[in-house]
Amino acid sequence: MRLPACLVPCACLAALVACRGASEPAKQQAQTAQPVSIAPAEPGGLRAPEQFAGIADPVERSRALFLEASQVMLHPRCTNCHPAGDTPLQGDAAQIHDPPVVRGPANEGVPGLLCTSCHQDANLELARVPGAPKWHLAPIEMAWVGLTPAALCEQIKDPKRNGGKTLAQLVEHSAHDELVAWGWEPGHGRTPAPGTQAQFGALMAAWVADGAACPAGEGP
Repeated sequence: MRLPACLVPCACLAALVACRGASEPAKQQAQTAQPVSIAPAEPGGLRAPEQFAGIADPVERSRALFLEASQVMLHPRCTNCHPAGDTPLQGDAAQIHDPPVVRGPANEGVPGLLCTSCHQDANLELARVPGAPKWHLAPIEMAWVGLTPAALCEQIKDPKRNGGKTLAQLVEHSAHDELVAWGWEPGHGRTPAPGTQAQFGALMAAWVADGAACPAGEGP
Protein backbone atom coordinates (compact mmCIF):
# COMPACT_ATOMS: atom_id res chain seq x y z
CA MET A 1 0.00 0.00 0.00
CA ARG A 2 1.39 3.39 -0.97
CA LEU A 3 1.47 5.92 1.89
CA PRO A 4 0.26 9.43 1.29
CA ALA A 5 3.17 11.71 0.48
CA CYS A 6 2.64 13.70 3.65
CA LEU A 7 3.08 10.61 5.81
CA VAL A 8 6.34 9.40 4.26
CA PRO A 9 8.61 11.84 6.23
CA CYS A 10 6.77 10.92 9.42
CA ALA A 11 7.24 7.21 8.78
CA CYS A 12 10.97 7.71 8.14
CA LEU A 13 11.33 9.78 11.30
CA ALA A 14 9.51 7.13 13.32
CA ALA A 15 11.83 4.43 11.95
CA LEU A 16 14.88 6.53 12.76
CA VAL A 17 13.70 7.09 16.31
CA ALA A 18 12.95 3.39 16.72
CA CYS A 19 16.42 2.39 15.50
CA ARG A 20 18.07 4.96 17.71
CA GLY A 21 16.05 3.79 20.67
CA ALA A 22 17.02 0.19 20.04
CA SER A 23 20.71 1.10 20.01
CA GLU A 24 20.57 3.10 23.24
CA PRO A 25 20.75 0.08 25.63
CA ALA A 26 23.84 -1.26 23.85
CA LYS A 27 25.41 2.17 23.87
CA GLN A 28 24.65 2.63 27.55
CA GLN A 29 26.01 -0.84 28.30
CA ALA A 30 29.27 -0.02 26.51
CA GLN A 31 29.53 3.26 28.40
CA THR A 32 28.93 1.61 31.77
CA ALA A 33 31.31 -1.35 31.18
CA GLN A 34 33.98 -1.32 33.84
CA PRO A 35 37.59 -2.53 33.53
CA VAL A 36 38.36 -5.85 35.16
CA SER A 37 39.33 -5.39 38.78
CA ILE A 38 42.13 -7.63 40.05
CA ALA A 39 42.85 -7.77 43.75
CA PRO A 40 46.36 -6.58 44.64
CA ALA A 41 48.99 -9.04 45.79
CA GLU A 42 49.99 -9.31 49.41
CA PRO A 43 53.02 -7.15 50.28
CA GLY A 44 56.07 -8.81 48.82
CA GLY A 45 53.93 -11.25 46.87
CA LEU A 46 52.76 -11.90 43.33
CA ARG A 47 49.27 -12.39 41.94
CA ALA A 48 48.51 -15.87 40.61
CA PRO A 49 47.72 -16.42 36.91
CA GLU A 50 44.15 -17.39 37.87
CA GLN A 51 43.52 -13.86 39.10
CA PHE A 52 43.87 -12.59 35.54
CA ALA A 53 41.23 -14.97 34.12
CA GLY A 54 38.64 -12.20 34.09
CA ILE A 55 40.52 -10.42 31.28
CA ALA A 56 38.71 -11.87 28.26
CA ASP A 57 41.12 -10.66 25.58
CA PRO A 58 44.08 -13.10 25.56
CA VAL A 59 46.45 -10.41 24.29
CA GLU A 60 45.57 -8.04 27.12
CA ARG A 61 45.68 -10.91 29.60
CA SER A 62 49.13 -11.93 28.36
CA ARG A 63 50.38 -8.36 28.73
CA ALA A 64 49.03 -8.15 32.27
CA LEU A 65 50.68 -11.46 33.17
CA PHE A 66 54.04 -10.24 31.93
CA LEU A 67 53.76 -7.00 33.88
CA GLU A 68 53.21 -9.05 37.01
CA ALA A 69 56.18 -11.33 36.26
CA SER A 70 58.40 -8.36 35.40
CA GLN A 71 58.37 -7.33 39.06
CA VAL A 72 60.73 -10.24 39.63
CA MET A 73 63.03 -9.61 36.67
CA LEU A 74 63.34 -5.90 37.44
CA HIS A 75 63.95 -6.47 41.15
CA PRO A 76 67.52 -5.83 42.44
CA ARG A 77 67.97 -9.56 43.15
CA CYS A 78 67.90 -10.05 39.38
CA THR A 79 69.08 -6.77 37.88
CA ASN A 80 72.23 -6.65 40.04
CA CYS A 81 73.55 -9.60 38.04
CA HIS A 82 72.14 -8.26 34.75
CA PRO A 83 74.08 -4.96 34.68
CA ALA A 84 74.46 -2.76 31.63
CA GLY A 85 78.21 -2.49 32.22
CA ASP A 86 81.11 -4.75 33.17
CA THR A 87 80.70 -4.47 36.93
CA PRO A 88 78.06 -6.29 39.00
CA LEU A 89 75.87 -4.36 41.39
CA GLN A 90 74.91 -5.21 44.96
CA GLY A 91 72.35 -4.34 47.60
CA ASP A 92 68.82 -3.06 47.21
CA ALA A 93 70.22 0.31 46.11
CA ALA A 94 72.19 -1.27 43.23
CA GLN A 95 75.58 -0.06 44.43
CA ILE A 96 78.81 -0.86 42.61
CA HIS A 97 80.22 -4.20 43.74
CA ASP A 98 82.69 -3.97 46.62
CA PRO A 99 85.44 -5.12 46.27
CA PRO A 100 85.85 -3.91 42.69
CA VAL A 101 85.49 -6.72 40.13
CA VAL A 102 84.83 -7.01 36.40
CA ARG A 103 82.84 -9.48 34.33
CA GLY A 104 85.77 -10.92 32.37
CA PRO A 105 85.62 -12.69 29.00
CA ALA A 106 83.28 -15.47 30.18
CA ASN A 107 81.11 -13.35 32.55
CA GLU A 108 82.72 -15.16 35.51
CA GLY A 109 85.37 -12.64 36.54
CA VAL A 110 89.05 -12.70 35.61
CA PRO A 111 91.84 -15.15 36.53
CA GLY A 112 92.81 -14.63 40.14
CA LEU A 113 89.46 -13.01 40.93
CA LEU A 114 86.73 -15.23 39.53
CA CYS A 115 83.21 -14.91 40.87
CA THR A 116 83.60 -18.29 42.55
CA SER A 117 86.65 -17.06 44.46
CA CYS A 118 84.16 -15.61 46.94
CA HIS A 119 80.72 -16.84 45.89
CA GLN A 120 80.24 -20.51 46.74
CA ASP A 121 77.32 -22.85 46.02
CA ALA A 122 75.34 -21.48 48.97
CA ASN A 123 75.14 -18.32 51.05
CA LEU A 124 77.94 -17.86 53.60
CA GLU A 125 75.89 -16.39 56.41
CA LEU A 126 78.76 -15.55 58.78
CA ALA A 127 80.71 -13.80 56.03
CA ARG A 128 77.52 -12.29 54.56
CA VAL A 129 78.60 -13.47 51.10
CA PRO A 130 75.76 -14.62 48.83
CA GLY A 131 76.15 -17.84 46.88
CA ALA A 132 74.40 -20.26 44.53
CA PRO A 133 75.50 -22.82 41.94
CA LYS A 134 77.14 -21.39 38.79
CA TRP A 135 77.41 -17.85 40.16
CA HIS A 136 78.16 -15.48 37.26
CA LEU A 137 77.00 -12.35 35.49
CA ALA A 138 74.45 -12.47 32.70
CA PRO A 139 76.01 -11.68 29.30
CA ILE A 140 76.01 -8.00 28.40
CA GLU A 141 73.34 -8.53 25.73
CA MET A 142 71.06 -9.68 28.56
CA ALA A 143 71.41 -6.46 30.56
CA TRP A 144 68.18 -5.51 32.33
CA VAL A 145 69.17 -2.45 34.36
CA GLY A 146 67.13 0.56 33.29
CA LEU A 147 64.72 -1.34 31.05
CA THR A 148 60.97 -0.79 31.03
CA PRO A 149 58.72 -3.87 31.19
CA ALA A 150 57.98 -3.43 27.48
CA ALA A 151 61.67 -3.32 26.53
CA LEU A 152 62.44 -6.25 28.84
CA CYS A 153 59.69 -8.30 27.21
CA GLU A 154 60.99 -7.69 23.70
CA GLN A 155 64.50 -8.57 24.85
CA ILE A 156 63.75 -11.88 26.51
CA LYS A 157 61.73 -13.04 23.48
CA ASP A 158 64.75 -12.46 21.22
CA PRO A 159 67.06 -15.52 21.14
CA LYS A 160 69.96 -13.22 20.29
CA ARG A 161 69.45 -11.42 23.59
CA ASN A 162 68.14 -14.16 25.88
CA GLY A 163 70.92 -16.73 25.74
CA GLY A 164 69.50 -18.53 22.72
CA LYS A 165 66.42 -19.82 24.54
CA THR A 166 63.00 -20.69 23.16
CA LEU A 167 59.92 -19.52 25.03
CA ALA A 168 59.52 -23.00 26.49
CA GLN A 169 63.12 -22.91 27.71
CA LEU A 170 62.54 -19.49 29.26
CA VAL A 171 59.64 -20.92 31.25
CA GLU A 172 61.76 -23.87 32.40
CA HIS A 173 64.65 -21.55 33.33
CA SER A 174 62.35 -19.26 35.28
CA ALA A 175 60.72 -22.07 37.22
CA HIS A 176 63.67 -24.34 37.99
CA ASP A 177 67.09 -22.72 37.53
CA GLU A 178 69.14 -22.85 40.75
CA LEU A 179 70.74 -19.44 40.31
CA VAL A 180 67.32 -17.89 39.64
CA ALA A 181 66.10 -19.61 42.81
CA TRP A 182 68.65 -17.66 44.86
CA GLY A 183 66.53 -14.54 44.30
CA TRP A 184 64.07 -15.83 46.92
CA GLU A 185 66.75 -17.04 49.36
CA PRO A 186 69.28 -14.20 49.12
CA GLY A 187 70.66 -14.40 52.63
CA HIS A 188 71.09 -11.95 55.47
CA GLY A 189 70.12 -8.32 54.88
CA ARG A 190 68.83 -8.76 51.31
CA THR A 191 65.20 -8.32 50.26
CA PRO A 192 63.91 -11.39 48.41
CA ALA A 193 62.33 -11.08 44.99
CA PRO A 194 58.50 -10.86 45.08
CA GLY A 195 56.49 -14.03 45.53
CA THR A 196 58.14 -17.42 45.02
CA GLN A 197 59.97 -19.09 42.17
CA ALA A 198 56.97 -21.39 41.62
CA GLN A 199 54.66 -18.37 41.28
CA PHE A 200 57.10 -16.66 38.92
CA GLY A 201 57.35 -19.79 36.78
CA ALA A 202 53.57 -20.11 36.67
CA LEU A 203 53.18 -16.49 35.54
CA MET A 204 55.76 -16.98 32.79
CA ALA A 205 54.04 -20.18 31.64
CA ALA A 206 50.66 -18.44 31.52
CA TRP A 207 52.16 -15.49 29.64
CA VAL A 208 53.53 -17.82 26.96
CA ALA A 209 50.28 -19.84 26.82
CA ASP A 210 48.32 -16.66 26.10
CA GLY A 211 50.61 -15.64 23.24
CA ALA A 212 53.64 -14.01 24.93
CA ALA A 213 52.36 -10.52 24.17
CA CYS A 214 54.41 -7.55 25.34
CA PRO A 215 53.09 -4.53 27.22
CA ALA A 216 52.68 -1.30 25.30
CA GLY A 217 55.87 0.73 25.07
CA GLU A 218 56.42 3.54 27.53
CA GLY A 219 57.24 6.60 25.51
CA PRO A 220 59.12 6.94 22.19
